[in-house]
Amino acid sequence: MAKQIVAGIIAHVDAGKTTLSEAMLYQTGELRKLGRVDNGDAFLDPDDLEKKRGITIFSHQANLKYNDLELTLLDTPGHVDFAAQTEQVLSVLDYAILVISATDGIQGYTRTLWQLLARYQVPTFIFVNKMDANGVDRGKILDELKNSLSEGCVAFDAEISAESMEEIALRDETVLEKFLDSGKIVDQTIQEMIRHRQIFPCYFGAALKLSGVETFLAGLLRWTNVPIYSQDFGARVFKISHDEKGEHLTWVRVTGGVLHTKDVLVNEQKANQLRVYNGAKFTVQPEIPAGGVCAITGVDTHPGLGLGTEVDGEAPTIQPVLNYALDPKGVDIQVCLAALRQLEDEDPQLHVTWSSHLQEIRVQIMGEVQLEVLQQILLARFKLDVGFGEGSILYKETITQAVEGVGHFEPLRHYAEVHLLLQPTAAGSGLTIDADCPLEVLGRNWQHQVLTNLQAKEHLGVLTGSPITDMRISLVSGRASNVHTVGGDFREATWRAVRQGLMMLKVRGACQLLEPWYRFRLVVGQDQVGRAMNDIQRMNGRFDTPETGSAETTLTGVAPVSEMRGYVQEVYAYTHGQGQLECVVDGYRPCHNADMVINNAQYDPVGDLDNTSGSVFCAHGAGYPVQWDDVPETAHLDYVYTDAELLKLNTEKN
Repeated sequence: MAKQIVAGIIAHVDAGKTTLSEAMLYQTGELRKLGRVDNGDAFLDPDDLEKKRGITIFSHQANLKYNDLELTLLDTPGHVDFAAQTEQVLSVLDYAILVISATDGIQGYTRTLWQLLARYQVPTFIFVNKMDANGVDRGKILDELKNSLSEGCVAFDAEISAESMEEIALRDETVLEKFLDSGKIVDQTIQEMIRHRQIFPCYFGAALKLSGVETFLAGLLRWTNVPIYSQDFGARVFKISHDEKGEHLTWVRVTGGVLHTKDVLVNEQKANQLRVYNGAKFTVQPEIPAGGVCAITGVDTHPGLGLGTEVDGEAPTIQPVLNYALDPKGVDIQVCLAALRQLEDEDPQLHVTWSSHLQEIRVQIMGEVQLEVLQQILLARFKLDVGFGEGSILYKETITQAVEGVGHFEPLRHYAEVHLLLQPTAAGSGLTIDADCPLEVLGRNWQHQVLTNLQAKEHLGVLTGSPITDMRISLVSGRASNVHTVGGDFREATWRAVRQGLMMLKVRGACQLLEPWYRFRLVVGQDQVGRAMNDIQRMNGRFDTPETGSAETTLTGVAPVSEMRGYVQEVYAYTHGQGQLECVVDGYRPCHNADMVINNAQYDPVGDLDNTSGSVFCAHGAGYPVQWDDVPETAHLDYVYTDAELLKLNTEKN
């Protein structure tokens, strides 16, 4: 019986990822001619935009068979601006193939991909490409892989060397004991160690010349194993696209049971067609067994959705950092909105927003290349010749101290009071929501209402109205009325409690504005290092000790996205086209010019009627408003935490 595996190919741009895919397809007889990305005839870059730009923009599927291995390849974008699409694919893989250029080594985006692979716990094979280049040293590359990625990176060849076998044994105490006794490690043990990410097989070759590709395919056959699937149907949505006729396609990996045509999948919607793609072409299948990948027509879904017994995927870690307003250039704004909504279906991270008041559409993106591609897609697919204004930074807000926020909602014949503990959490942790409230204080149903409403909206900070992050919200107390409370009352009380707590922290100076930062790698000539270092300091960045080579110097460090925008053009100018600048978003840090940004925002948190911080109480048969700062004295329930206890929480965190 053939071994059926789904593997995703990922890499930093220009490492040769699509070239390796082409070589594997050609080597196994799936292609009669070896296509090239730079020639615009690559099998896995079928889109016109991909051919024009010479890069992978969308993820694509190909299928090949090598002896008893039936491999579904999912080729992913290599440019950092399209990292969100790559992340979507990772959640459905059996294995990943990480391609690294022997001439460029470990790039910043390679490290980002490695972190994503760790997050999704994807077993990974490494193919070091371009080994035919002059001056390439296999030993040095392997050392870099071990130092930068993992000590578990081990060289695999057609047969594993004695040295590599010892390295494998050293990764696990039990395996080491057996190895010392017998002098060997059985294949099944190595397969399991790969599966559990204890070791990462490293292969070396030159895909463009088919060097090392046969050995790599043989390694995939020998060292992979097939997952055990449930008998019950389950599937994970990892991509949304539209075909040339505008048909909505839901791409899934079947994780259990069998998917049949006409199966009811979501909201009474049936699977009309099950398409198995191979590049740009597809065949229609009556059913897809567990382990298979297909595109479904007839259902409206979104990436990350779990079908059947499959749970929903985690929220993606790759988030846009730039915000752009559409310039319709005379095109009907509603036509533009409809087109962008369709593109948002394909990439939810686009976050298309429409302001009826301003008659303005805004989109969120990762960088300039994505913006250029977005414009080209609007023109090519929708015949919309539009532009975008100057972009702005997507800021976030957090808190630096704990506080108990209170919301009360009691118009006539309504009642709810909610107490929430707001606490700062680690950078990059996002928003955490939980309950720490006894059921005898507030019933299970009402607690569920509070938690559901906390998750139902994006909570904004009170400095600039930017989204809140790196904060834990815990329900700690509340009260309902047996007579007057309805579900909507807890929605109002809950949202007001969040805002009331934030306003309390604002007056204490415990709210903090965050901005996105880049991790950069800048290569310039030795005579330009002084200029480069001054630029980084001017941009409020920081850099590590420069690495000096024979003719050039490399600077690595971090700097605010707001300051580094457009710097690539400066580098190109002062190095006369010889310099290289690579930037990868490295998360959010405290804003370097927070006072200026807050002043420019002119945000009035009390005047934000969609996010009110005050409460409503009732007296003499009528409801009346109470401002946020008067709520503590008016609240019906005692506070759960004293000032001393909150101070202790802050001290423990620090």
